[in-house]
Amino acid sequence: MPDRTPGTPVRVDPRGQRFAAVLTSLVLLLVLATGSGTLLAAQAVVFALGAILGLRWSPYGWLYSRLVRPRLGPPQEFEDARPPRFAQAVGLAFAAIGMVGYLSGATWLGIAASAAALTAAFLNAAFGYCLGCELYLLTVRSRTRLGHG
Repeated sequence: MPDRTPGTPVRVDPRGQRFAAVLTSLVLLLVLATGSGTLLAAQAVVFALGAILGLRWSPYGWLYSRLVRPRLGPPQEFEDARPPRFAQAVGLAFAAIGMVGYLSGATWLGIAASAAALTAAFLNAAFGYCLGCELYLLTVRSRTRLGHG
């Protein structure tokens, strides 16, 4: 369950983000191996649920909280949920582009978008480096510098 005190952003277990990245990587590998726009659409739904409703409502977040986290015990630290939610939105954008490619016959576009999403998911799964989270932080810093934050 996310750690939250009134007035603070939702905080999540970072191990759950890596677990989700592993599952996402596996799904995207299957998409690339099969060229399935339908499977990519299913991954897009997972991204959309995490981005729109929150990480705990993502199917991968649900699996982590029910099956994995109880075996690991409580995390030593939590992280702000906003960067990983933004990363889910970025993943959704790439999945949508890839779906358009696969389903319209522009297979090269489907492959390129799926490969880009796989690269980001793999970086998180293998190394704990969330590319979408870094993009979120750059966006926030840019807005702050421009006086919009």
